This record gives sequence, structure tokens and C-alpha cells, in this order.
Amino acid sequence: MSGDGGEERGVTVIADRVLARLAEYGARRADATGAMDRSVLGVPLGRRAAKASVDVQGHVAEVRVEIAVRYPEPVRRVASGVRDRVRHEIEDATGYRVRQVDVVVAALDRTPPRAEREPAGVA
Repeated sequence: MSGDGGEERGVTVIADRVLARLAEYGARRADATGAMDRSVLGVPLGRRAAKASVDVQGHVAEVRVEIAVRYPEPVRRVASGVRDRVRHEIEDATGYRVRQVDVVVAALDRTPPRAEREPAGVA
């Protein structure tokens, strides 16, 4: 090893699924996003905050994220915030460039935020 910095050290590959998880994380952290019901063949599986998929060409990503918006928040404002947050999370964590973020509002979440819910057993 000569230490001159000119030798090849290897390649770092980031799986598409990692970028999708970063997109889901960013969407969850955006203001006024809620949760969507999940089910398989009509069997409820709980709730999910966001679902993302990515298409990566080289170090450029195109992202599609499905979210729920908490009712009665303005849908366009929430979608814009999600778009910005997802772009930030992926670009900062990976160095990849995000060409576009498509936001699909799949549901309106009418569940009150945790701070507004009544404690258990209170009628």
C-alpha cells in the first residue's frame, strides 16, 4: 500500500429497500401524516404510517410513497411536506439524488392524535 489515495477501495451498494425504508421514515416524520389500515384478504393486520417504493438508476432515485393525511389537515400542504422530508432523508443519508417524489394520499386518518385521546377507562 502506497497510501497515495489513488488505489480503488471498493464499491458501496445501497439496496433499493433501504431507500424505501428511508422514504417511509421521512413520511412518518412529516407533519400531519396519519396511519392507514393494512389487511390481507380482508384480514386486518394493523396500521401503517407509510408505504414506499423506489426506482434507482445509478445514484438517482425516483420515489413513490403512499400516506394517510390526518383529517382535516390540508392535503396539498401535507403532501408537499412529505415530499420535502423524504427527499431530505434519502439525500442526506445516502448521497443519492432524488429526482422526484410522487405522493399518493391513500387515506384520511380520522383517529385523534395520542395527546387528544381519552385515557383508557374514561367515559
